[in-house]
Amino acid sequence: MKNDGNQDQQGGTAPPAPPGSVTAPVPPPGSDGGTRGEVARVLLEQGPMTAAAVAEQLGISPAAVRRHLDALLADREAETREASRRGRRGRGRPAKLFLLTEQGRARFGHAYDDLAVSAIRFLAEHAGEEAVRAFAERRVAALVDPYWEQISQEAAPADKAEALATVLTREGYAASTRQVDAGGPDTGGSTASGSDLPGGTGASGTTSGTTSGTGAQLCQHHCPVAHVAAEFPQLCEAETEAFAQLLGTHVQRLATIARGDAACTTHVPGPAPGHEARTPNGGTTA
Repeated sequence: MKNDGNQDQQGGTAPPAPPGSVTAPVPPPGSDGGTRGEVARVLLEQGPMTAAAVAEQLGISPAAVRRHLDALLADREAETREASRRGRRGRGRPAKLFLLTEQGRARFGHAYDDLAVSAIRFLAEHAGEEAVRAFAERRVAALVDPYWEQISQEAAPADKAEALATVLTREGYAASTRQVDAGGPDTGGSTASGSDLPGGTGASGTTSGTTSGTGAQLCQHHCPVAHVAAEFPQLCEAETEAFAQLLGTHVQRLATIARGDAACTTHVPGPAPGHEARTPNGGTTA
């Protein structure tokens, strides 16, 4: 008799993965998360396949498999397609096949960060530091150049910083702005000295854990390249300089996620009278 849990027909664990297959840590057997992970693993290794085929492979009931497949579909980790009909067409609807989406594959992990670090190491070894710098500049240009006109329409640097935060949020950086008073420290995390921060003197000429005057702070609460930037601070330096050019003023990088701070924090000097702390898209301030 089949069950709805994580065991096979003999009461043991589900069949082991075939040699050479991709595996990933999953929650303890018997939990919904554990069984769902096994369903996803089967789709990864053998999909596209029907719900009945998944149930047979795992030794659990089709009803249980369908429940987990519905959850994967709802989370956009799986999708369906109709099975192709070969030979004479039979009656009824074609079988529905399930397969993982790219988002579903992500639960099994990627080595993108390690690949990026290895690629930039190779670039540095064979083409020199200037090539790494050029790569970093081109990367940040591709990020901000499409929005240059939109951001430049704002007059004050603080307003430009808020427009930039909106753009960065759209690109996955979860950015916000806040107004600061003279001498107010805010590094988005632990205070770091100028010598410790990626970005160096960059576009600001100085870097410290304390702001040098009134203005706005641009906080990026997520950095998609933090792991790579930890080894190659050129990415942070190029970003800081691009922000300075885009905002039309020198800026001061106070903290970075790449060096262990809670956020990448950039001071944009004021004054900006009457500009209250605001966050793009209704989020919370840094």
